[in-house]
Amino acid sequence: MTTTVVIGGNFAGMTAALEIKRKGKEAHKVILIDKSPLFLFIPSLIWVPFGRREIKDISFRKDGILQKKGVDFINAEALKVDPKTQVVYTDKGEFKYDHLVIATGPKVKYDVAPGVAEHAYYVGTPNGAMKIRKALEEFKKDPGPIVVGATQNAGCMGAAYEFLFNIEKWLRDQKIRKKVDLYWITPEDYLGHFGIDGMPLAESMLTGFMKMFNIHFRTQVGVKEMEKDKVILTNGEVLPSKFTMLMPPFIGVDFVTNSPELHANAAGYVPAGDDYRHPDYPNIWTAGIAVNVPLPFTPKTVPFAAPKTGYPSDETGKVVAENIIRVTKGETKLKEKPWGKIPGLCIMDAGKKEVIIVSDKLFKPRSFAIMIPNVIYDFNKILFEKYFLWKTKNGYSFLP
Repeated sequence: MTTTVVIGGNFAGMTAALEIKRKGKEAHKVILIDKSPLFLFIPSLIWVPFGRREIKDISFRKDGILQKKGVDFINAEALKVDPKTQVVYTDKGEFKYDHLVIATGPKVKYDVAPGVAEHAYYVGTPNGAMKIRKALEEFKKDPGPIVVGATQNAGCMGAAYEFLFNIEKWLRDQKIRKKVDLYWITPEDYLGHFGIDGMPLAESMLTGFMKMFNIHFRTQVGVKEMEKDKVILTNGEVLPSKFTMLMPPFIGVDFVTNSPELHANAAGYVPAGDDYRHPDYPNIWTAGIAVNVPLPFTPKTVPFAAPKTGYPSDETGKVVAENIIRVTKGETKLKEKPWGKIPGLCIMDAGKKEVIIVSDKLFKPRSFAIMIPNVIYDFNKILFEKYFLWKTKNGYSFLP
């Protein structure tokens, strides 16, 4: 029997584990190790601060789902791996593997600039989203300027855009919009770059949104420093702020950085080929945010990273699962799907409005790319959320 250990259990890890077991059946023992017993639908966190969702609405226990599908779940923190002895060390013991899948997701670099960790809010965790909800209740009693955006080296600009338009809608709902100067800051070369070198009409569409909603914006800027009531940009400009939500950079988790033999890059991401196999260890694979994805372009002024969202994470989890099955069958031809050639599929919420983003590839050159605004309601975003939660709760990892 082949034993595969999967580290991490959200989009990429959950998909990889379930697909390896589904395809490998009794010939494969699959162990998923994760420090959280919950699966979290991260894209919906942007609704939590505004009361459109509770954490319980977008999370559920994964141990029962995995057990039903024949995957062993270990609720533990993975500490490091020794690729030579093929052992994963955790706070609850050691685990020997034949194949290892690293799907650890990110660690957030809150200390990207002085004062950011102390004074900025972050919507990308359940705790962070609930802290924002509480802060906004206080904010509306005595409103003032707001700064929303992404810092230097950030890659998840899309979620920050979503938060921006949602907070603009919330300010209008609270009847305090006229009392608030709303600022958007981003390291992107231009509005709508998204870390993928833009889409047709993206810049003009988002520039139009900014003007329509009276949002002041700054591109090609990072954060030099933050104080309680101001954000100091890398270009020297000082923006007053009574509430600030920033998207910091993602970096590799401690499991990766504590395992120097993995040869992660400076940001802590694991090297992998187009088949997501480690170049030095043929039985180690990487999926999701943990994958090192080099940019195919050079940012003009301020550095930023490529986006690593749920859809590519899910897709790379499937590729890894298929390739592990092929290897264990003695096949030499592996499936290849470079990150930049994965189709772009995203629905950006814009405060009970939405923009549907579709392309045949994440990175240029592309044969097809389109952005479709829906100014009536964000029902496609809601439908996608309901579908993915249903799919995952039932362990239907094979579905798109």
